[in-house]
This record gives sequence, structure tokens and C-alpha cells, in this order.
Amino acid sequence: MAKKVTSAEQRRYQRLLKHIFFDSKYGAFKPGMVEIPFELDSIRRAVAELGIDPPKNFADPVYDARYRSGLSQAILDTQPPGQTWVIQGAGKGRYKFQLVTLNVIAPNPNLAAVKIPDATPEIIAAYALSDEQALLAKVRYNRLIDVFMGVVAYSLQNHLRTSVKGVGQIEIDEIYVALDRKGQQFVVPVQAKGGNDKLSVVQTKQDIACCDEKFPDLTCRPVSAQFIGNDLIAMFELTLEDGMVKVAEERHYRLVPANEITPEDLASYRTRGGD
Repeated sequence: MAKKVTSAEQRRYQRLLKHIFFDSKYGAFKPGMVEIPFELDSIRRAVAELGIDPPKNFADPVYDARYRSGLSQAILDTQPPGQTWVIQGAGKGRYKFQLVTLNVIAPNPNLAAVKIPDATPEIIAAYALSDEQALLAKVRYNRLIDVFMGVVAYSLQNHLRTSVKGVGQIEIDEIYVALDRKGQQFVVPVQAKGGNDKLSVVQTKQDIACCDEKFPDLTCRPVSAQFIGNDLIAMFELTLEDGMVKVAEERHYRLVPANEITPEDLASYRTRGGD
């Protein structure tokens, strides 16, 4: 679950990763390099060497770089055109800076939204503790996985923490199992991001690797969900093609009271193509 961090903490996290990226004890970036391995212990050593306050969880700088503040400008300045540095898992307590083709998953601002009668219980909406939790609850109670993917889906577990061979420990925000009208069964890992957090192609790759390992008989169909506004949700079905995460389908859903869905809305849905 994402936690709130201060701007001072984010600057400290970026400083730690910058130290690891450029310092010779950790591999030291040189032009032409595409990979720099490091370990959780590297973050501990960097804290001592820089003489700064340690993070409460030594994995937090990696999480922050992936989903919130990104890497420092000094690291970004080393990126060749069309490529970007990401942090990949490389085993238990092990990571690597990896140079990959630039690949950003973000909502299409020109996509029309479909109005859905909001079935979120008011008490859930009132007491959800974070944007991510609120988003997962809205997806679940409004059966947006079913609506979006055209399947019957059942939530199996949220915040599934497990280890994946060659990756290390991961956490899947929520995982569903589903079936279609032909009886084909699917496993649907869901990545949820709210607020200023960013959808991560690294997390999607990890989710796919986990499902391939833990559910080999089920077809994996990864989904990402992101708040665009309080009641406007972007849904993406993603796929892995030539090693890159790509968008197979994107839809936007606006949760509204049932009486705000007009006959004109319903008529427009009947004539929309692409289904």
C-alpha cells in the first residue's frame, strides 16, 4: 500500500539512489552502460556514507522512484533519446538500474467516458484510507473488471505479497480470477494508482511473471486502473509484446448516481463502435 511521504523524504531517497548510480563502489555509471546492479544493503551503506537519516523501510527509495517522484535529474540526464532508466527486481534483496525503451502508460485525455451507476457503499467511500484503497474498492464494488473485460471476475486477494524467481519480493495490488462465456479461465492482476502516483510498466512485468509462475494454467490478463478524478477511472488492459508493455484496451468510466444517466447517454452507447 502506498504511504504518504514528504518532499524532504523524496529528495533524500533520490540522493541515495543517485549516490549508488554514480559511485564506483556500486558499479559507477559510464556512457554506454545499460545495467547497474545493486542490493538493499547498497542503500544501507549509502545512508552511512552520506550521513543522512535512514528511511523507515530501506526498500522505500526504490518504491518512490518507481511510482512517485522518479529518479533524480542527474540520472535522467544520462538517458539516450527514446530510452529511460527503470529499477527492476533481480532477486531477493537485489535490484538493477536498467536502460529500456521509453514506455509510458497514461490516460488518453481525448477518450470519452462511459457513465456507470455508482454502486460503491457510502460507508466504504467515507472511510477508505488512501487513494489506492478507494480506487480498488470502487473497481470491486462497481464490478469494473467484469464491465471492462467482458468476463465474470472474482477478487481472490488484495495486496498479495509473494516472491517470484529472478525478481524477488513483489506485491500485487489486487488479483482476480475470471472466466468468459466459453469457460476460459483467467488470472487478472490489477495495479491501482491514485493521486500523483504513476502506473509502472515494471510492476506490470512483475505481475505477469508472478501469474505465469503461480497460475500456469490460467491466461494472464493484466489490468491497470488510475483515478483521473474522484469519480473518473481509467482502465487499461495491458499486454507484453517484444518485451514491452503495451496497451491492448483503454476505457474510461465515470461513476455517477443512476438518475444522472440520461436516455441520450444510453442511445450514444448503443451507437459507439469498437465492441
